[in-house]
Amino acid sequence: MNTPFSFPDLNLTPRATSSSIAVMSLPPKLHVKEEPIDDHTPPPLTPSDIYAEYYSLCERVASALAKPNNDLLSKPDSNPLAIVAVPDETPRYPLSVQTPPGSGDNRALSSSRLPPKFQRPQELARVASLGREDHRHHRAILKRTRTIYDSLRLHLVAEEMRRPGVGRRRKPRADIKASTLMRERGLWLNQDKHVVGSIPGVEIGDMFLYRLELCVVGLHGQPQAGIDYLTAHRSSNGEPIATSIIVSGGYEDDEDTGDVLVYSGHGGQDKLHRQCQHQRLESGNLAMERSMHYGIEVRVIRGFKYDNAVSSKVYVYDGLYRIVEYWFDVGKSGFGVFKFKLVRIEGQGEMGSRRMKFAQALRTKPLVVRPNGYITFNLSSSKENVPVYLYNDIDFDREPEKYDYIAKSAITSLISAHGGANRGCDCKYSCGNDCFCARRNGGEIPYDDDGTLLRGKPVVFECGVLCACGPSCQNRVTQKGLSKRLEVFRSRETGWGVRTLDFVHAGMFICEYAGVVLTKDQGEIVSMNGDPLVYPGRFTEKWRILGDLSQVYPEYVQPSYPSLPPVDFAMDVSKLRNVASYISHSREPNVMAQFVLHDHSNLMFPRVMLFALENISPLTELSLDYGLDDKLEEQLAICN
Repeated sequence: MNTPFSFPDLNLTPRATSSSIAVMSLPPKLHVKEEPIDDHTPPPLTPSDIYAEYYSLCERVASALAKPNNDLLSKPDSNPLAIVAVPDETPRYPLSVQTPPGSGDNRALSSSRLPPKFQRPQELARVASLGREDHRHHRAILKRTRTIYDSLRLHLVAEEMRRPGVGRRRKPRADIKASTLMRERGLWLNQDKHVVGSIPGVEIGDMFLYRLELCVVGLHGQPQAGIDYLTAHRSSNGEPIATSIIVSGGYEDDEDTGDVLVYSGHGGQDKLHRQCQHQRLESGNLAMERSMHYGIEVRVIRGFKYDNAVSSKVYVYDGLYRIVEYWFDVGKSGFGVFKFKLVRIEGQGEMGSRRMKFAQALRTKPLVVRPNGYITFNLSSSKENVPVYLYNDIDFDREPEKYDYIAKSAITSLISAHGGANRGCDCKYSCGNDCFCARRNGGEIPYDDDGTLLRGKPVVFECGVLCACGPSCQNRVTQKGLSKRLEVFRSRETGWGVRTLDFVHAGMFICEYAGVVLTKDQGEIVSMNGDPLVYPGRFTEKWRILGDLSQVYPEYVQPSYPSLPPVDFAMDVSKLRNVASYISHSREPNVMAQFVLHDHSNLMFPRVMLFALENISPLTELSLDYGLDDKLEEQLAICN
């Protein structure tokens, strides 16, 4: 696979080990713990040869570390736990890149100056305990950075797929190119120092779709290796220090019970991930031993296969662990491996991987894992494509059952007829970027092949009943309805809330915000009766964030959209409503509202569709910015 990184070949097959001689030669260095492909077992060697090699390695390591360690440890300034701020003196230069369509003169941006070679920091640093406001500040930066990464990745995929002759071939590795562009723009986080412990803004349970996204936020700095560490030549005292590991089943000798983890060292595998040589106490393995010696905790990220439309695996941050023990043992393949026992530090939040497994059980056998609290598994009365759960383990309130459930907003024919003549495209099967509906969206289909919204717009025009394209058209997403399982639950903080039981990636459609659509005059009359009304035109325009590439392209200009009439209608949810009515308000939401038209052309009364603003982990509560005044923020009079 071609990548924009100048990485060494990490998959070279090591030299075969000869078993016909009594003393084995030292194997070549293999430093990378990679993803598994196949598990094959080579013929084992005798344990006596393995342990002889182990003792020989121990003597050599001890001899090599004796002199420099004695000198360095006697100096107080050489403590590997020292927090030394390293000023970022690396200049940033623009790169010649392709800009998104509809961005003015952005396509002319270029530079003949190449950025300097990226170098990782040379000192460890530990972030002090952050207060609530500081954590919110760093959390907002992290979310913004991840949104830029997702927006750039989607843009690169769309640009590649619209190239002539591309068709429906395999998607390009836009995750690699997106991370490269962000690195060259200086948008990677926590790169001025090698952070030990928690990363500012990252919370336990955060999910990532790509290994390189971990590098972008500074959670794990190795795009391929399973152990991230400060190398000896970059360390102040010449000793490597491990800071994070990824557990993804790449080694057959790993043992994982959650709070206790036996992690196999890296090295000694061929390119088919078969253990073919003994591991050595060097590089990442030595860094793990040194971290245990100094009591330095390491971050643990677990990677596993999870059904989603974007990638084949997901990575979940599970918190901080301490290395309490290590030993050299004969592995299942017959070769010597180093094993490190890690124990999770107490007092942390619930592991994200455990929450994902619990959510998976809820989707298949909810009464087994939660025998008490469920009121119904069919709140929608089978009007949605997937079940909507209702759960309350706090009190005996069953209020959501009192309302009639509607999956789509009720819009009268009088309102829809005022949009003028409706027109559809003439595409036979699926629409392209030159069809009528694409031109209405600024010259592009607003979704990718997986139905992910590429960028937010004032209004998205989907193909409708007058279009000749079929139901499988790429431009028919929101009209297909709910596809992820949601749960309405009783909350002590918000009254009622909504959480997802599935993983929802950024840009994915969730559901319509449904109710009875009223004109402005009708809304004023209904509000006199005290019935709860929702005003979609007041929702904060968070759609502007999704697809904004101004920080990647230096002279980026926001795409210009035609002026639209004001959206000034009300939505009555006093009798008819759907699951969206129970979504709580937040100034930092994970859901955004996007106006969509597909069944009529009245721009003043679009349908209100909800999309994920970021990657949302299972069992995470959904939140939406209703655009409330400060006085009304704690008194949202919809259903809570």
